[in-house]
Parts: sequence; C-alpha cells; structure tokens
Amino acid sequence: MAEAGGRRRHPERAEAEREAAPADAGSGRPSAEARPDASGADAGPGAASVAAEEAAGAACRGDPWAGSPPAPDASMVAFARRMRGEFTRFLMEYRFAVDEVLTKVTILREEFLHLHRYNPIEHVTSRVKTPESILGKVVRRGIAPELATIRRHITDIGGIRITCAFIADTYRVLEALTSQDDVRVLEIKDYIADPKPNGYKSLHAIIEVPVFLSTGTVPVIVEVQIRTIAMDFWASLEHKIFYKHAGEVPDHIASDLAEAAAAAEQLDRRMEQLHTEVHGPAPSEAEGPADTEIDDALLRRLWELSRSSGTGP
Repeated sequence: MAEAGGRRRHPERAEAEREAAPADAGSGRPSAEARPDASGADAGPGAASVAAEEAAGAACRGDPWAGSPPAPDASMVAFARRMRGEFTRFLMEYRFAVDEVLTKVTILREEFLHLHRYNPIEHVTSRVKTPESILGKVVRRGIAPELATIRRHITDIGGIRITCAFIADTYRVLEALTSQDDVRVLEIKDYIADPKPNGYKSLHAIIEVPVFLSTGTVPVIVEVQIRTIAMDFWASLEHKIFYKHAGEVPDHIASDLAEAAAAAEQLDRRMEQLHTEVHGPAPSEAEGPADTEIDDALLRRLWELSRSSGTGP
C-alpha cells in the first residue's frame, strides 16, 4: 500500500505494531511518568490545600485524570474472571493441537527418511499466540469477545512452519499431511504459484485437527506454513526490514525486496535442478525402504523357524 513521500505501508506489519503498541500510544493520554503528582507529597507548605483546589477545579472542568479511576462494577469483575478461566483452557487446547500436528510431521519425517531414503523436511518451528496478541486482534476486528467466535474468526492462533529443501518438497509434504483421515482442510493458499505483491512465497494450509481431552473431543484450527529454505530466508529478512522502518518502507527498498524474492526463486529452481541432476528424481515408494540392520545369526534362526513351521519358502 503506497503512501505519500514514496513510502509503502505493509498492512501485516501495521497490525503487528498495533498489537505491540503501549496502551497510551496515540490516544493523547499522558504516560504515567508525565502525569502530574497531585498528592503534594514533595511540595512545600500549603501544597495539600493547593492540590485539593486544583483537583476540585479539574473535576469541574471534566479533567479525565482528576481523582482516582472508578472501581469496576460487579458485572465487569465477573466477566474478567470468566475470561481468564476460559482463556486458560482455550490456549491449552491450541497447544495440544499444535503438538498433535508436530507429532504428525515428526512421523512423516521419520517415514520419508527410513522408508523412502529421503527427508524433504529440513526443520520445523511452532508457536501459539499470546493472550495479548489474540485479544488485540479481537478488538481491532470488532469480533465478539466470546471464545467460540474467536475460534471461528482467528485462524492463526496456533501455527507451525515447515521448511523444506526444494519447491517440490513443499507440495509433497502438504499432500502427505492434509490427506490424513483426521485432518480436515479448511483452506489452502498457494503463494508459491501466486506470490503476494511484495514477493512473499509460501504454502498456507488452515487445517482442523481433533484434540482428545478427558471431557471429549475438541476440533481445533492450526495454520501450517510450508516453504523452502530460500523462501524462509527472504521472508525472515523482509520481516526485519519492515519492522526497522516501522512498517513504512521506501518504495525503492520495496522494489529491491521484490527483486530479491525473484532471485530467491531462481536460486530455488537452480538448486533443485542440480539436485535432480546429481541424485535423480525424488525416490518413490516403489523403491522400497532402506534395509534394517539385523544380525545374520538372528536372521538364520528366523529362517529355520519359518521352515519348521511351514511358513517359509
């Protein structure tokens, strides 16, 4: 999004800045350090009466900082207690859902390595948003502060990022993960085939997995991002650059970032081509698993046992 002065505003960065902004920022409200001390504790003789007169005058003028803040009413206290209690369980469900998906990814990683003799997954990271981040987004979007509504409308509370070596690997991992029976696919966005305007590339899958609790099964949404090493490198540096410029990047830097994204894509495709020239195409299931190390003496005993039981060749 372009702005005056040849600077470009990144909407995702702007949202993140609002999440991180202090409560008083931009409101015209003075910070705690800047607010005058009306107690008169360190003032000279007669300061107490002067402070009282100032406070009375401020109250008459409608000064919002005059006097003590009003005590919360009973309904607000009850709401706060309920939200705290429910939010603890809410976030726990997302942590469990992330763990479920991580387990699936670990199994796929081991299977690819030991059965297909190739591991397309380089590394995996995960996170669950903080309560402050979640509720800040709720307020900005005007979402009803009910957990069921938050669950439906905010789909990136739990997130996993899978980094692969090559572009073909990203699609292979996506297919292997989303084809599982207990994984419900809600949405897939292919930013590799159709990059964002700034050059960002990745596969995004919004999936729903069951979390089995003592009280029953809870379906929980998790966002999975799958990208190559080059895509991850570019996205990480782009993220740092936009934060450095407070979300407003000069047009020439935004243009250079787009060119760097194109260079990263060329690197991806060239490295994949070199890998194929050296190792051939990715192994398929037809090639069979790698041999398991079993002691020769034990194999002989198993062979004799199979013959004696009539099950051998």
